[in-house]
Amino acid sequence: MEYSQERMNDLMRAYDEYISSCGYIRMPEVYNVIVNMPSRRFWVSDIRAALVISSIMRGDDNLSGMWPLKKEMYEEIYTRVLKLKVEYPDLTISELCSKVIAQPAPKFYLTPGSAKMMICKAKKQWIQEKWKKLRLL
Repeated sequence: MEYSQERMNDLMRAYDEYISSCGYIRMPEVYNVIVNMPSRRFWVSDIRAALVISSIMRGDDNLSGMWPLKKEMYEEIYTRVLKLKVEYPDLTISELCSKVIAQPAPKFYLTPGSAKMMICKAKKQWIQEKWKKLRLL
């Protein structure tokens, strides 16, 4: 994925933010909460977003086969593109999509299970890097 490291950093930000606010940590609840926290952007490439949004505008029913969270994300992007089109009628769909996906997203559009896998992998890498640095000292 084009933005995987940036998305991981944003997900870890949400994770750290939530963990810091908890008096008692229940891990299943953590993942449910953080996937629904606001994200700093939509984690999709501008090219993919433009392809999907153009398809929707043509009347193609390509959302019906998507996973529910992906579908929800593209519906949100589509809604924002339509609003932006009124404000900027001369911009192309691609340009509008680029503007929209750079905006803050209402959530991460990930399942709690996906977030758990990503965070566990990131924590493992973080620990390995920390040990590597300690060995060099």
